[in-house]
Amino acid sequence: MSQKIAFQGELGAYSHEACRDARPDMEAFPCRTFEDVIEAVQSGQADLAMLPVENTIYGRVADIHRLLPKSGLKIIDEAFVRVHINLLGVPGAQLEDVTEAHSHVVLLPQCAQFLADHGIRGRVNADNARAAREISERGDKHAAALASELAGEIYGLNVLARHIEDTDSNTTRFLLMSRDGDQTRRGEHGMMTTFVFQVRNIPAALYKAMGGFATNGVNMTKLESYMFDGSFTATQFYADIEGHPDDADVARALEELDYFTDMLDILGTYPRDPRRD
Repeated sequence: MSQKIAFQGELGAYSHEACRDARPDMEAFPCRTFEDVIEAVQSGQADLAMLPVENTIYGRVADIHRLLPKSGLKIIDEAFVRVHINLLGVPGAQLEDVTEAHSHVVLLPQCAQFLADHGIRGRVNADNARAAREISERGDKHAAALASELAGEIYGLNVLARHIEDTDSNTTRFLLMSRDGDQTRRGEHGMMTTFVFQVRNIPAALYKAMGGFATNGVNMTKLESYMFDGSFTATQFYADIEGHPDDADVARALEELDYFTDMLDILGTYPRDPRRD
């Protein structure tokens, strides 16, 4: 029985592409929501979760930072997917036939120039892979989908125009999560550690908490704040650092951080992906 990796969306979504690239030996397990992805792993229906956390164009993926600490899952790896947007049409359709393109509201503005140049109207769909499936079912040569080439393969659509995104830097970062963490040192490009924390309600607590990373030479690649527990005064922070908790400099920095926090939860330690560079 093959292992399963859960993702949000339909088959052919960019999250599915991330699953195929990162764990090609595992069976992709589509879920309707991020909560369903987490539940699938918690319940044992799936072995791993593939969750997007940020994109170079539109920033943080909504709700993910809120869901991760409560999930009980641990990060074991990270993955990066270059988001190439393709115009997919039914067999026999040509680019000049297309008058409307269907996709997720986030994708449509990312190829606005191409659509304008070709007189194609954008149409919003809840999911880019779903748009590809519906275009395939519809069979109309005047309608196309904006999605991955994988979606075209799955739903029998032809690529009418390839890589039509306006910028060449569109990349999504994903986290692979499991029920059990993995503290072993692995990979050839160093380690990353991700954690969430809440600072104590004392003056300059955040400044002092962050000081330990600076004085110990630990590189913090991400620090984000977000409201917690429905309060304007309760703020939780999400952070990524380079290094392993057992590294002497990281251990000292985390010890200082712990002194100035009411809560500190390490979400995982995992290999640093070279595509960060």
